[in-house]
Parts: sequence; C-alpha cells; structure tokens
Amino acid sequence: MVHPCDKLMLPAWHIASVHASFIQLKDFKKMKKYILLTMSIFTAFCAFSQNAKFTGKVVDQNNQPLEKAYIEVSGGKNTITDANGEFSVDCADSLLLKITFVGFDVLTKKTACTSKMQTFVLSTNQNTLDLVEITLTSNPNKSQLEQPLSIVKINDNDIKRGNGLFMDDAVNTNIPGVTMNRRTQSAGQQLNIRGYRNGYGNRGISSNFDMQGVKAYLNGIPLTDAEGITIMDDIDFNSVQNVEVVKGPSGTLYGLAIAGVVNLQTQKAEKNTTTVGQDVLMGSYGLMRTTSRVAIGGENSSLLINYGHQNFDGFMVHTQSTKDFMNVMGDFTLNKKQSLTTYLGYSNSYDQRNGELTIEQYDSNDYSGNPKYIKNDAHSAVRTFRAGVGHTYKFNKTVSNSTTFFGSGQSIDQSSAGGWTDKYPVNFGVRSTLEAKLKQTENLTLSGITGLELQQMFAQTIGYNMVADSTNLNGYNVITGLKSNQATNAKTSSYFTQWTALLKKGISINAGVGLSNMSIKLDDRLWANTNNHPNDADSKTYETSFTNLLAKNIGINKKFGNTSVYANYSDGYKTPVGSNILITYTGQLNKTLKPEYGSQIEIGTKSSLMDNRLFYTIAAFNVKFQDKFTAQTVQDPQKTATLYSYLVNGGALNNKGLELLVRYDALKSKDGILSVLRPFANLTLSNFKYENFQFETITKTAAKTDSTVVYDYSGKSVAGVAPLVFNVGIDVESKAGFFGNLTYNHRSIMPFTSDGVNEAAAYNLLNAKMGYKKRIKNLEALAFAGATNITGTKYYNMVFVNQLPDAYIPAPNEINFFGGLNLKYYF
Repeated sequence: MVHPCDKLMLPAWHIASVHASFIQLKDFKKMKKYILLTMSIFTAFCAFSQNAKFTGKVVDQNNQPLEKAYIEVSGGKNTITDANGEFSVDCADSLLLKITFVGFDVLTKKTACTSKMQTFVLSTNQNTLDLVEITLTSNPNKSQLEQPLSIVKINDNDIKRGNGLFMDDAVNTNIPGVTMNRRTQSAGQQLNIRGYRNGYGNRGISSNFDMQGVKAYLNGIPLTDAEGITIMDDIDFNSVQNVEVVKGPSGTLYGLAIAGVVNLQTQKAEKNTTTVGQDVLMGSYGLMRTTSRVAIGGENSSLLINYGHQNFDGFMVHTQSTKDFMNVMGDFTLNKKQSLTTYLGYSNSYDQRNGELTIEQYDSNDYSGNPKYIKNDAHSAVRTFRAGVGHTYKFNKTVSNSTTFFGSGQSIDQSSAGGWTDKYPVNFGVRSTLEAKLKQTENLTLSGITGLELQQMFAQTIGYNMVADSTNLNGYNVITGLKSNQATNAKTSSYFTQWTALLKKGISINAGVGLSNMSIKLDDRLWANTNNHPNDADSKTYETSFTNLLAKNIGINKKFGNTSVYANYSDGYKTPVGSNILITYTGQLNKTLKPEYGSQIEIGTKSSLMDNRLFYTIAAFNVKFQDKFTAQTVQDPQKTATLYSYLVNGGALNNKGLELLVRYDALKSKDGILSVLRPFANLTLSNFKYENFQFETITKTAAKTDSTVVYDYSGKSVAGVAPLVFNVGIDVESKAGFFGNLTYNHRSIMPFTSDGVNEAAAYNLLNAKMGYKKRIKNLEALAFAGATNITGTKYYNMVFVNQLPDAYIPAPNEINFFGGLNLKYYF
C-alpha cells in the first residue's frame, strides 16, 4: 500500500528549509528550533498514519469459527474474536500472535502486517476435548465451562483404551455417575444414570430387559423409538468417535428424557485428505474384528464408508456373537449459507443368550447358564437400516436453522425361557431447531434455540410358545402356536425453547421450557380367536395418551477466567410403554397410571487451568424420581389364587450424590522422549434411597393358598447402584511413536434387591494396553496389544435387579488378551 507521504517529491526536511528561506528572521537559532519541531511533528504523523489494520479469523479443524478466542499481541493491544471468529489489530511491521481457546492447543505465530485476512486453524487439545460440546445448547459458546449442568464427553482416545468394541468399559471408566451394562457378551446394553434404571420390572422395581428413560442419538438421529425404548444391539461402537452424556432430567431440549441423554458421533473423513484403511483385531475366546474403511475429505465435502465384521465365541456356553456393520457418513458445504450432512447405516447382529446365573452358580463359578434359555436357543437377532439427512441454513449472522429427517426399519427376533418374539418396528420423524443470537447491548447478548422433535412408530409384535422338537428331542425347542399378535402405533412430539442471557463479568443465565406429548394405540390381531361374540367386553383396540407434560430448566453460570461455578434445576418425564398400559387379564386400559416424574437440583464447578493442562469438574446433586411404577396384585374373592397384577404409581427414589472428574497433562512436549504423560481419575459417591415405596408380591400360605405380601422399601438403598465407584488411569505417549495406558477400576458392594438382603461383592479391575504408531511416507501403521482383568478378578457385566433366583450375567474371571494392526494409506 502506497502512503500519501511517499508521493511527495521532496523529503519533509527539504520542504521545511525551502519554506524557511522565504522567511527573514533575525534570530537563526529560533529558526532552527522551528524547523526541527516542524520536522518532528510531520514525521511522527506520517509514521503513525502508516500503521495498518491486520485482520484475521480463528477456526477449528472443521473450519467452524471460534467466538471469543483470546488474541495476545506482542507489544500491542490484546483482543478477542467476534461471532464469526474474526479480529483486527493495529500493526506497523510484523506481529507475534498467541491465540488461546478453551479445549484447543495454544497457537503462537509470527506473521507479516498485511491487509489481507489470514485464517488461523486451532487444533483440538486431546486432554480437554471434552470441553467443546456437540450437544445442542442455547449458549453460542459450546465450551463446557459455559454450561450450567453436568456434561461428560469422551473421545476416541478414551474409547480405544480397551479394544473399543463394547463401549461399557469406556463409559464405566470415564464417566462418573453413569454405569453401562450388557445382557450378553456384546449386546443388551443398558445405562444407569444417577440411579434411574429403566421402568417397571416383572418381579419388582426396574426393568432388566430394555433401556427406558434415557434418550439416545446417533449422529443426531434418535435411537430411542417413539414408545420410549432404546435398543443398542445394532450399534457399531467401534466406529463411534465421540460419546457425550447429559446427566439428569433433560426434558426441555430432548422431550421424554427423565434420566439423561446420550449422543454418539461416528467417525468422519478428515478435511482435504483421502485414505483407505484396514483394521484387524483379535482376542481371547475367538474375538475377531475386521474393519475396512474409505475416507474422502475435500475442502467443502467429505465422505466416509466403513464396513466391519465382528465375531466372538464367548467365554460361556451358548454366548456366541456375530455382527456385520455398514456406515456411510457424508458432509457437504453447499454454499456460504447452506450445508448438508447425511448418514446411512445397516447392521446385522446376532447374540446368543445363556440366561442369568443364580447366586449359587455365580458363587461356585458354575458358568453353565440357565438350561431353559439354552433349550429355547435363547438369542437376540437385530437387523436394522437407519438413515438421516440434516440441512443447516444460515439466514444471517444471527439466525440459522438445522433440520434433520430420519427413519429406521428393524427386523427383530428374540427367544428366552418364556418363548419366542418377533418384532418389526418402523420409526420415522423430524427434528428442527431455529438458533438465534441477538446482541441487545454491550453488556447483554441473548441467544436461544426453539424447535420441535416429532416421531412415529408402527410395529407388529408376535409372540410364540416353544415346545420340544419331536424329531430331535436332544436339540433346541421349536416354535409352536401363536401366543400374541399386537400392532402398535406410537407417537411422540416435543416442542421446546431455551435461551441464554450472556451478561457482563462472565455471568450467564440459562432458562427453557419443553412441552411433550405421547400417544399409544394397541391393536389385538388375535382378538377374533376368543372374543368375537356379542357379549364380549374385551376391546380389539386400546388407546391412551399423555399430553401437556411441561418440563422446565433454569441455570446460572459464573466464570472466573478459566474456572466456572454453576447451579441448575431441571425436570422431565417418562411415560409408560405399550406393555404397561394394558391389563391383559381384564382387557382394560390401565387408566390410573401416570408418567414418572424426575426433578434435579445440581451445583458444581469446572475449570481448565495451567494453559489447559489441568481440567476438573465437581458436581453435587439431588435428583428425585417420583411416581415410580410398581405392581399391584388382585386375588380371587376366596383369596385362593392370584388373578392378575397391574402397574400403579408407587413412591420415589431420592438420590443424592457427588461426582468428581480430573485430567492432568503432567507432561506435554514436542521435543522430549515422552510427548504425553496424562493421569486421570474420577469418583462417584451415591446415597440413593427409596422414599414412601411399597411393592406387592404373592406368597403361599401353609394351606397352599395365595397371600398378598406388601414390602416397604422406604429408607432402603436403591438396588443396582454401588455407593462408591472410582477409576484411575494414566496415558503415555512417546515422540518415537510408542504409547500405552493403564486403568484401575473399583466398584463397591452393591445391593441388587430392593430389600437390601442380596448384595453383589465389590471388585477391582486392572487393564492395560500398549502399542506403536509410525508413518512412513504415505503408509501409516498402528500395532497394539492389551489385557483386561489382569488380576483374574471375578466380576459381572450385569446384575438383574429384583429377579431372583436368576441374578448374574458374569464377565470372564480370568485375564483376557487382545491385539491388532491398523493400516492406513494416504493418497
């Protein structure tokens, strides 16, 4: 840029001297002072006016702008980026910039003073990746320090500390307040968040057979169906790169989520990179996993195609697992205002079941299983096709819309000790949100999300009896006549708005409301067999609905530098599922049953200190789940037999707890022998009690007649939750490419019946993994080996609550080995 002063034909001092020659003054010394003063003022003006404005933009690795990134200017005035990630500073020659943003590595760069805008890309800090959230939030700053609630995010490093196939080891090691269980060796997953464990169980409180009360999403697509049930048998956890858990009632943004929300995000293709990869993993008990991958990443689009085949013989009889997965993930930037994301997934999952071990079997290391399960060839077979298309449109700098259309179709067949069931659900729906950021004054910015989520499910469920095969009496039982045939039509709708007011001095206030509705229609396809006569009182179709369920949320957050403190209140609901609303014996709707209600108060603090090397969260909470489903029995008039039982709303779970998580980069260097030395730990203390809770069951009298017994669980510890859980570990990486980790898990004694009589023993697990990663030209190779349960501890994958005499799904009680090789070629 040519400055006006440069256009002068004569230097400034010559102009001044020429001017002086036309002035006749008697005192030459005064003339000299006048000339020097004029030269100084003019030169300073020219020098000052030649200072330029340097403009820059700070983005993440996905080219998304980072608002409020801090720019430290050497010898100049520091600044922060605006909503578009842009900033400007004065400069004369060159600049030394230090750019920091929570959750990202610090970037220090020297640059020339130029009028052309420069872009600075920040790399995600592997230690504080959990600081930057992908969850929808009304706060435009996605940093966890800005969120007035407990959110934990684990990344690919956390997931792959083990073999990366089952997810429960990663969740149980890294997320305080949450436990994940498996009913089989690689399926039947369930989540327990702060003591909420599904819905009603056939023999007591809490279901052991499906996941309810938790909303789960995969790439923004609901895994939870319109009835409120979540099945994860068909999820390829090996392709999941990020897991995020919101703990506690989350009704304002997610509808019927009384316990919390789980967001899963699969891998994506790297920007401007094309690769093909082949992974192979092998382990004890016939574990074998192969993954083939093609990733094409451009400047404005990316495509990843992933196919995996997985086989596991299981360490017990009749526990084999076979899975095939196909995932296609695409992202496309259409223009400056529009982007498109797509996901297609197919899976074919088959897992054998050998039932639950009794207490006596588990104690004596008899892992032979339940003969009734094995005789019925008990299994879970789930074939799923899932798809979603999301579109984002930015109207301007302050308003944007994101809309996702999704759908899934499944074919499920399952058998257990009670018979065989086929189910064919089809789910579809839409989620749409309008995000706005309105700057009111210099000291107030108002931002919010307003949206809806609609979902509908059609399903047909057919039940069969099973009997011995007369042609092969030593073989499995076979299907015989129909037991039930029911068509289900379930609908859910959620409408929500949530807003955040960003005030001065680091204060933000968050508030929202959500309105949810659910309706269920059941059609008995076997009605005509026994009920098709004029005097029949049983109905062919049953309908009920739960409307205007209002959820609320309010929180306040205060930041002190890179530390925040917060307080939050939230609530939510869980509605009954189809099997809860019908009293089969009478053929009547259970009209008195109302949704369960959960409310939570939480206070906590979070911090990222020492240049993002130390991160911790502390949360104290009191969550109460009220109107919990429990059973009511009805006997015949003579009280000689139980006619039937049905659900009623019982008492409450009053759950108080404390959660702590800390991670520390004790060493992070690009020059030393060790590049990373990262210890981590988390702790969960749970004081969960039943409150005004009773449960009815039937016993036999001395005269062998049925007698109703009412158990009062009030004051007892909530079953299925260990009062003390802690995990510690350490990650090590070297400059040469070697890496390793060591984890230690402790779970205390845990009651698994609500009367507190039966307890699962405490256990400790020690796991380790090591490997080597090296890139030679275009080929990258990663080899690893690991071991779980190094000390040969006896422990469980799951304990059935209130399900005596059956109780335990055991885990291998000896050391397990695994190892693998991952190859990736860069084009």
